[in-house]
Amino acid sequence: MLKKLFSRQETLVGITLVALCLLIGTINPVFWTPGNWFDLARSATVTGIFAIGVLIVLVSGGIDVSFTAIAVFSMYTTTVIMNQIGFQGGMVAFFALSAAIGALLGLINAFFIARFRLPTLIVTLGTQSLFRGFLLFVIGSKIIRDLPPGMAQYSGAFLFTVTDARGITVGLHSAVLFLVGVAIIAQLLLRHTMLGRSIYALGGSREAAERAGFNLVRTQVFIYAFVGVLAGIAGMIYGGLNRQANAQDIVGQELDVIAATVLGGASIAGGRGSVVGTLLGVLLVTVMSNSLILVGIPSIWQRVVIGAIILIGTAVPAIRALHTARRANVDIEPVPAE
Repeated sequence: MLKKLFSRQETLVGITLVALCLLIGTINPVFWTPGNWFDLARSATVTGIFAIGVLIVLVSGGIDVSFTAIAVFSMYTTTVIMNQIGFQGGMVAFFALSAAIGALLGLINAFFIARFRLPTLIVTLGTQSLFRGFLLFVIGSKIIRDLPPGMAQYSGAFLFTVTDARGITVGLHSAVLFLVGVAIIAQLLLRHTMLGRSIYALGGSREAAERAGFNLVRTQVFIYAFVGVLAGIAGMIYGGLNRQANAQDIVGQELDVIAATVLGGASIAGGRGSVVGTLLGVLLVTVMSNSLILVGIPSIWQRVVIGAIILIGTAVPAIRALHTARRANVDIEPVPAE
């Protein structure tokens, strides 16, 4: 039982996360201050919502790199629309509109992937450029700092605040509730619904899933529309927290998100992954990205670390699977390319 527990990717990531926190905290006690932990939670929120969307795509056997373009498109377009109509309401309308725009963009991905069975990476690479180009050349590229009142006030919507030893007041932002809610929904979806079983079946073997009677076109339409909704929400959170709408933001963070998801146990080949593992991966990547500077490691090395995470996170499960197969005396033959 204990051996099985320690063989799980989530357990290994959790142990690594605890060890890294203890190491950084020992070298620099600032790591343990409330302000630092609140900053980590704030940084993990947007990345975590993105990662849960990426998890669902990876489990289904696909790869999506357009979610950041969908996020910035949805956030920026929503801000422009709300400014033009002089909207004075709260953030609920902002999130609703941004999520709707994200869903529409996600459906564009779904159309090409589900209808024509095109490779997911190729489709999303193309739509990433398409969405970003349309945003910059049609909707706008200027940084919007004159935000609608509701969006401007959202940056100060803390769940609670504390005063640290230096007399500085810091707070935990309410955006973290979105991450908690999205994680719960994704967990229920993947583990307790027929749709979740369909997603895992699609990633395991498309042919077997079709023989089992799953409607894979409908499943893929849901997947990419849902990822679009999550991207729209994450984009609006990002804009609200930063108190500006910048069309140049967010795009380029795909590597961090995919690294966190793969590190948490999701398989690039599909059919495997969990919400808990993904959240642990997000926390580990966030701690490494935000706290390496506390131990004197230059920020320029962060990209090296993230790249290493992807390689390790992909290699370890593959080596483990190969070792298990050899112990079971199973010959692993290469799968011919289609």
